[in-house]
Order: sequence, then C-alpha cells, then structure tokens
Amino acid sequence: MVSLAVQNEVRNRLRRAEDEHGVKVLLAVESGSRAWGFASPNSDYDARFIYVNTPDWYLSVGLEEQRDVVEYPIVDEMDINGWDLRKALRLFWKSNPGFVEWIQSTIIYEHSGSFHERAKELLPHVYSVESGIYHYRSMAKTNYRGYLQAPQVPLKKYFYVLRPLLSVRWLEQFGSPAPIEFDKLLCVIEGDTDLLRSIDDLLTIKRASPEMGLSPQIMTIQKYVEREINRLEAVKPPRNERKDVEPLLSEMFRSVMRETWG
Repeated sequence: MVSLAVQNEVRNRLRRAEDEHGVKVLLAVESGSRAWGFASPNSDYDARFIYVNTPDWYLSVGLEEQRDVVEYPIVDEMDINGWDLRKALRLFWKSNPGFVEWIQSTIIYEHSGSFHERAKELLPHVYSVESGIYHYRSMAKTNYRGYLQAPQVPLKKYFYVLRPLLSVRWLEQFGSPAPIEFDKLLCVIEGDTDLLRSIDDLLTIKRASPEMGLSPQIMTIQKYVEREINRLEAVKPPRNERKDVEPLLSEMFRSVMRETWG
C-alpha cells in the first residue's frame, strides 16, 4: 500500500511537471518493487507517468530531436519520471517491458481520459510473447551471472532473477503478458512445495528488512534458478504472427490528442 500522504505528494509533483513542461498527465502509476509486491520498508517510490504534449509540439521539423522524457532527481525517496505519449506508444509497439508493466500496475496515482483503458484493451493485440521471453530471459541471465554465482550472494537479487524466470514460465504456459505482481506468478510453480516455501520465507524477510545483505546461497532457490537458466539456453521462443498494429496505435494517438486538447 502507498500512504495517502505519499499519493498526494506524487500528485503535487505531477502538477508541477505539467506546469513546467506545458503537458498533460494521462496516467501515473507505481512501478518497481512496490508494484511487484516485494518492497522493503525503505524502498523508493518509483512513480512513472505518461504525458501528452500540445499538438504544436508534434508538428515540428525537429520532432525527433526534441526531448520526449521528463525526469527528476530522487528527493525524499521519490523517483518520478515520465514518457511522452508518442514515445510510449512506439515502445508499446515493440512490447517494451517497462510500458507493459506500467499499464498493468495496480497502484494507480491518477489517470485522465481513456488512455489507460484503451492501452489495456490493446495489450493482447500488441504484445509479443516472443519479445517478452527474450527480454525476461536476458534479465534473468544478467542478474544471475552478476550476483548469484558467488558463495555469498545478495539475497534481494534472488527476486531480480526469480521474477523474470517465472514471467517466462507464465508466457510459455498462458501466451499472454505476465502480471506485474510477483505473488500471481507463483502459480507456475505451484507443485514445487519446497521451492514455494523457500520463496515465501525469503519474501517475509524482504518485506520486513530495510536491507537484506549477503548470505550463503539458498540451495532450493539456487538449484531452480540454475536449472531454469540452463533450460532457457535451448529454448527458441515461438514466432509471433501479429497483425499490423501500427494503425491501431496511430488511431489511439490521434484520439487521445483530440480528447486532451479538443
């Protein structure tokens, strides 16, 4: 949960962003560990937002050179930044995992107009399972090789390997975007009681501890991770036969512009 005080402060900063940059916020959500469901008590708030510029901003010879992100330094544990609508939809077209997770976040600070609902409606048509598998496989391998091969490992890094590995399993089993909440992903290993127990114990520590620190490897989790990493080396994701989604996204862009600016 996010306290009312934090929600109000995020909204205050969004209003300042609108005033400073002459934009309108369409959607603002929580991302990162709080949205995933395994935040520590002192985890940052990772607020992410989609905004739309005025029509004249897009009618520019130098459009591609214009800055299409709004970023602020972390202040009081709040990390707030956003993407322009056109940038966001172009990344949606490529099944960008950040955008896909943002529109699925259950912690919503605010939304305006039809953007959020339309993005969720388009998700099954736009999303590429193939791209998702490649992304999560790469994320799992990078974190595994970087943090989990030493005798002493940073315990929190298990979640940065487990979440993408379970997401791949979800994509393989259901053929749809993996949910953002870590707890929902656990159904893909529901028959492995020892692994589930080890993960549950680790979750309890993670949610209660400001910093987990180093520990000897947790062998039940370690063996699962290594087995999955090895399995995925030989996996060739299925080719996606998507219809051309550019017209859908372009129409959404035009519709949001009309809705926002008239």
